[in-house]
Amino acid sequence: MNPNLSLLQPYPFQRLRDLFKGVTPNGQYTPINLSIGEPKHATPTLIQEALVSNLAGLASYPTTAGVPALREAISQWLARRYNIPALNPETAILPVNGSREALFAFAQAVIDQNKPNPIVISPNPFYQIYEGAAFLAGAKPYFLNTLPENNHAMDFASVPHDVLKRTQLVYVCSPGNPSGKVITLAQWKTIFELSDQYDFVIAADECYSEIYFDEAMPPLGALQAAHLLNRGYKNLVVFSSLSKRSNVPGMRSGFVAGDEKIIEKFALYRTYHGCAMNPAVQAASIAAWNNEAHVIENRRLYADKFNAIMPLLSKVLQVEMPDAAFYLWAKSSINDTELAVRLYRDFNITVLPGSYLAREAHGINPGQNFIRMALVAPYNECVEAANRMAEYLK
Repeated sequence: MNPNLSLLQPYPFQRLRDLFKGVTPNGQYTPINLSIGEPKHATPTLIQEALVSNLAGLASYPTTAGVPALREAISQWLARRYNIPALNPETAILPVNGSREALFAFAQAVIDQNKPNPIVISPNPFYQIYEGAAFLAGAKPYFLNTLPENNHAMDFASVPHDVLKRTQLVYVCSPGNPSGKVITLAQWKTIFELSDQYDFVIAADECYSEIYFDEAMPPLGALQAAHLLNRGYKNLVVFSSLSKRSNVPGMRSGFVAGDEKIIEKFALYRTYHGCAMNPAVQAASIAAWNNEAHVIENRRLYADKFNAIMPLLSKVLQVEMPDAAFYLWAKSSINDTELAVRLYRDFNITVLPGSYLAREAHGINPGQNFIRMALVAPYNECVEAANRMAEYLK
């Protein structure tokens, strides 16, 4: 077996199940799960209809590159969303089966194990796929703690020169999981300059980009930042998904876009990897990328929940409104695992301990004493959970 498998740690939700073993939740309360970021809003009818109407496509093998109409729909969406020139749909865009599998596979294609001691830089806390992808590609993760005192930003100035020299890949998540912070143009400029200097590849995870709270202020994207800085897309690949944007987590549909040379090599890798997108899913994805009305309504539903919950929880937890995404990243004076157990045992609320989303790095676990709440449940459930927590914590 691959010895690097021994480096993988249990996924946060497995650790949560282990934490709750032997704990009986209070049956006086209905269960409310805020632990996992799985969208619960209804899948739009137009996507369901497109999926059903194209089931005949199951009779054909799909190609890795996907149909031209899907790549064109993605290219046009990127141009509209980020006010950038349309990317070449033939060479700069590749459909993928959700951002998760692509983020993992990307490291396997990018990391050059012939170079000694390769490094993958990751935010901390982080999406655990980044760490596993690094280990199984034969690299070592280097974590940058994202803390309230630095506005949850990745502090690249703290990275030693010898680490940057060995860095081959940097994972960036904006809007961030779990903080919801959006990377600024100045921060992107720093990352791009370091990439140019040290020749590392940037994997920009933007799966939460379409959940924000002001229609006039959509989050800045990596391709948009590069365009504004007149930089081009060298060593930059963006990962996006329909799961959160369009409430189709089970459809497994997204894309990668950016540096054409890297996309070409990644497409070659994926041809052997055997991960072409289902033809019916491609048709449904075209319908989704071509429609914004359902996305605007989706944002409204999340905004309603945040507007109702923030006044309740801000009185009892250190919490602030995220820039985007559907998470609340809240700090408490109570140990995060202990608080998670209490909320589950006494109030039948499931939250995720922040320490499970992070690793100890540079002397601390930056998720310690935080809990992550995903406001994906229906409005009434989210408000009920906030009321229970506020009553308990006050």
